Amino acid sequence: MKKLKDLAILFFTMFKIGLFTFGGGYAMLAILENEFVEKKKWTDKDDFLNMIAIAESTPGPIAINSATYLGYKRAGVIGSAFATLGVVLPSFIIIFTISLFFDAFLEFKYVQYAFRGIQACVVYLILNAGIKLFKGLKKNAYSVTAFVLTLSLMIGLSLFAVKLSAILYILVGGIAGLVIYFIGNRKGDVK
Repeated sequence: MKKLKDLAILFFTMFKIGLFTFGGGYAMLAILENEFVEKKKWTDKDDFLNMIAIAESTPGPIAINSATYLGYKRAGVIGSAFATLGVVLPSFIIIFTISLFFDAFLEFKYVQYAFRGIQACVVYLILNAGIKLFKGLKKNAYSVTAFVLTLSLMIGLSLFAVKLSAILYILVGGIAGLVIYFIGNRKGDVK
């Protein structure tokens, strides 16, 4: 009975998050953290940061990967299915409904104004998620150096209109993390 209750809570929580989160998975991170780390306490901050790293590194949208991870952690394979369905279903229903009358929908002035307001809010949500992730990051020489170099590269390359895939940043960060781990492990510094 408890497992069924957990599945229902998981599904409806993810459904609510999927329904009221605009801007994709990055905008959703702050809400996921608030819901599952602070309110429900189903995971801790370190595990949440690891979840984000895994969700970002694996194929697929970060929102779906995060939901799948949290669902699996809470209730196994069936939990991951319920959480994933919960987070995807609202978007599917909304997009399907809008697609039925998309052209007419975009002609409404108020809809255009609403989307402009939502865009500003999405920037805030993504920035807020980034700041929370940075605050939760363990501050050591490697993490601070990686953060400063990545931020500098992104800003510098953006200024010169050089576009690189975010995947490149993730791969370079992952490889650098492995190199630092193996070097530190040889010296006995890494636990």
